[in-house]
Amino acid sequence: MNSVMNINPWATKFSGPNPAADPRRMRRIIAEDPEWSLATVPLLSDLCINHIVANFAEHPLLMQLQEKDRRKVLAKISTNIPLKVTANLISDEGYWKRCCLECWEVCDISSYGNSWKRMFFERLLKNIIEFFVPDTTDVKVVLDLVPLCRNYVKTLDVAQLLPPVKQSSEAMDDDSSDAGSDSDVIGPSVDHFDFSILLSKLINLEELHVTYGVKDCGMNFEWNIFQFTYRDCFSLAKAINSCKTLKVLKLPRNRIDDEKLRVLVKYMLNHPSLIELDLSHNLIQDNGAKVLAKLLHKTKLEKVNLCNNRISAYGAKAISYKVRRFSTLKSINFCLNQIGDEGGEALGRALVKSSVEDINLSCNELTEPVAVVFSELLTKNHTLKSIDLSCNNLGLEGGRQLQEGMSMNKTVMEFDLRLTDIGQENEYAINQILHNNRERVRNAICRPFKAIKASEVASDHYLAED
Repeated sequence: MNSVMNINPWATKFSGPNPAADPRRMRRIIAEDPEWSLATVPLLSDLCINHIVANFAEHPLLMQLQEKDRRKVLAKISTNIPLKVTANLISDEGYWKRCCLECWEVCDISSYGNSWKRMFFERLLKNIIEFFVPDTTDVKVVLDLVPLCRNYVKTLDVAQLLPPVKQSSEAMDDDSSDAGSDSDVIGPSVDHFDFSILLSKLINLEELHVTYGVKDCGMNFEWNIFQFTYRDCFSLAKAINSCKTLKVLKLPRNRIDDEKLRVLVKYMLNHPSLIELDLSHNLIQDNGAKVLAKLLHKTKLEKVNLCNNRISAYGAKAISYKVRRFSTLKSINFCLNQIGDEGGEALGRALVKSSVEDINLSCNELTEPVAVVFSELLTKNHTLKSIDLSCNNLGLEGGRQLQEGMSMNKTVMEFDLRLTDIGQENEYAINQILHNNRERVRNAICRPFKAIKASEVASDHYLAED
């Protein structure tokens, strides 16, 4: 019996009141797999989600999932998945926010309808067009993107268009020697990106901003890289005509002259939705203004910007004639032209019975006779809200006339008369009238809310008495 009991000496030694001291209880299992851990085994649903995320590019499974599982997948999938998979499948703003932040450092969605998806596709298409080199970049790059982005692009703002790459002098000599004659030498097929292959396919496009030029050209500056050619003009005009949803067209700083404007207007006549046109900082003269006046009659334009062109009194008269009789115009900008007193008076008389709310005639060599016409305009017109006559020599008498007109006006909220030499007293009196007009409008807007609040206070009082 003694020999049997001594077989396990540890049992007798640590059989006292402290069983935790038994070294057998301190043993641990060390796994041979270095990735093995004591953590809880993942849920089967999590394993499935991880599998879907890892294989999303080949097998995009999303809409069949429950909402909570769908959110987990969208939070984990990579932003490098091809657009042909994600463009028309994923509408989650969180995913497109990640895509935008990985592509661009500065992202402000306020200019994109507060939509990250719209921002991503508009900026992607913009970048492709701005770095498109004619006869070098494959047009298929643009055409392949169109089915993916056409439902989401509403504004296209193109700040530069690259010209074709120049051939080296040696290559040109070799080509000319092989050609046999100058007529056989083939130039670039287009001068800049051809918008006619794109705009008709963007079914929701509402705004188009285009400037034919090159940003940050540095020492490579040449005038021809800022040239809006006739071939560009025809292709752009056809593209505008094919885009029936277009509402806003901005073509600033394109060196557009009267002939090119005639081509553009020819294709814009009777456009069903165009309401805003920006032709600022171009080379438009009186004949171009006359053509533009015809466009005012044939379309529903509400805003026209002709700032910094070469329009004189004749062109201003042509436009004023259409404004008086046919136009739906609400805003017109003639800043930095040469319309003079004759053109300013014609526009002032045309505005008496028009629907224009905003007019800018600053820097147009206007003098006292225009102030007299505008004084009469202020007493008869009840739609104007903003007038800019700054940087004109109206004089003290012109200031007095404008003050008299403003004293009988209750609709004008903004009146810019800086650098017009009308005198401090006249300017102060006009500013006081403007302040009173703004206060009157503000009180009219706030009065219904005050009435509602007063009724709520009265009802609370009656309830308290009951």
